[in-house]
Order: sequence, then C-alpha cells, then structure tokens
Amino acid sequence: MIHLEKIDALNLWDVIDLKVKKVQKEFVAPNDISLLQAYVAQGTGCTAFPFAIYNDKKIVGFLMIGYNEAALYELDGEEPPAALKNNYSLWRLMIDKRCQGRGYGREAIRLALDFVRTWPCGKAELCELSYEPENEVARALYHSFGFVENGEMDGDEVVAVLKL
Repeated sequence: MIHLEKIDALNLWDVIDLKVKKVQKEFVAPNDISLLQAYVAQGTGCTAFPFAIYNDKKIVGFLMIGYNEAALYELDGEEPPAALKNNYSLWRLMIDKRCQGRGYGREAIRLALDFVRTWPCGKAELCELSYEPENEVARALYHSFGFVENGEMDGDEVVAVLKL
C-alpha cells in the first residue's frame, strides 16, 4: 500500500539515498537539494511539505508539495510564474530507479492531490507543476490527472496547472 510519511530523523538518509536513472538526472533535482530548499523556505511566505513515499514499509520515492513558491522568486527579485502565487505546487516527485514502472508515481500524485485538498495553507485555485519539455513520460502522467499547460515557463520548464 502506497502512503506518504513526513521526512524525519529516521528516514532522512533513506530519502537522500534515493536515485533516479542516469537518463532522468536532468529532469529531477537531487533529494538533498530539495530538502535544503524546504528548509530555507521557512519564514519566506512559502511553505514546503516534503514526504517520503512508501510501499508498505519500503521507501520508494520522494515528493515535495509547496505553497506560494512565488515568495522564493520574489526574494531574488525574479518574476515567478503567476500560477505559483498563493497556489499549491507539486514541487518535486521522484521514484527510486529500482522501483519505477510499478505505478508508485501515479499513486503518489493522487495522494499529493488528496493532501493539497485538505488545504493545509488555506484554499487555493490551482495546483501547479513544471517539467522539462522533453520529458514526455512526465507530461503524459500529469495530463492523465488533468494538468494542462498554461503557456508559462519556469526557467526552461513548461508550467502546467490543475484547477482545484
């Protein structure tokens, strides 16, 4: 059974040790960098929710949900994609290379959207995500949940949104 657990002292190193396939490295930030981003987001107006993805008791991946990621861009004086302002985002998603192809990513997205719809930071209109344009596997997966491109870019990544 797939479920999410908060990152804590007991699973931190297991999360950091998760890896994607070599061909996927350009599509996914390393988990240690993502956890550092979650830490520094504190007190900025942005909230990060990092989770370990488990299949029963075995860790299989990492997921991070964000709220109001626009605040981080504004700190740097950058213009954020409009969809990040006061909305939720699927900030990170990765499944360990040894556990891919089993539906864990799909189930993790479903659980992430269930979590978002509990409104931990208050109601919002959208859930946003971004992906590299050449990552067709991610695009197809996100489209299957109803995410659609809104014409914005986040750096070199395509922005897609889901109306909540």
